[in-house]
Amino acid sequence: AAIGGHPGARFQLAGYEGKNSRFDRMVKHFIISANLGHDESIQGLKLCYKEGKVSKEDFASALRGHQAAVNETKSPQREEASKAWQRRKPREQKK
Repeated sequence: AAIGGHPGARFQLAGYEGKNSRFDRMVKHFIISANLGHDESIQGLKLCYKEGKVSKEDFASALRGHQAAVNETKSPQREEASKAWQRRKPREQKK
């Protein structure tokens, strides 16, 4: 899934690499998924930046890539669907 471009899979791989102390690989996975618009990866990169594991230039580049990906997915139809989703009533649970 990660090779296929699924940002959540890249995020998971970043966590795996971090747990195994392969921080350079972790940062690469965070950057790739951030460039695909994954919000949690930006948060991971922010922590990596604070800890000195990612350069200011790489962090800034990932922020620009993330914003570009988010902007690409915006459309009036998506915004209307999001509003409709937020207005929905929760279903009554079956007893």
